[in-house]
Amino acid sequence: MADPKTTIPPEEVERRLAAELPKWRFEDGWIRRTYKTTGWKSTLMVINTVGHLAEAAWHHPDLTASYAWVEVRLMSHDAKGITARDFELAAKIESVVQWKPAEDDALEGTPQGDLRFSYVKYD
Repeated sequence: MADPKTTIPPEEVERRLAAELPKWRFEDGWIRRTYKTTGWKSTLMVINTVGHLAEAAWHHPDLTASYAWVEVRLMSHDAKGITARDFELAAKIESVVQWKPAEDDALEGTPQGDLRFSYVKYD
């Protein structure tokens, strides 16, 4: 296994994002993703979800939030660039934040059409 602190060249970051995390982008040395939510309650749930995953991974993103969106930015500060750790945490964040029950699942999912229960604006 390669050293998890080895930086990935920018052209490889771009290629991997396109293949593995198409909703993420590479900008100003960070890999970034903006999640749209339906309001403040949903925004806080996304922030808490990202916070839990980052703490469990011991790899901490920068977050910017507003009423109905959260931007997640990842870069390995100690390596001064993008590493495998950034890709692994981004993939975990993506899978958890974008998760919702399948149509034939026993779990119903958030009620649609009632703004009291609206959550993430799924891609």
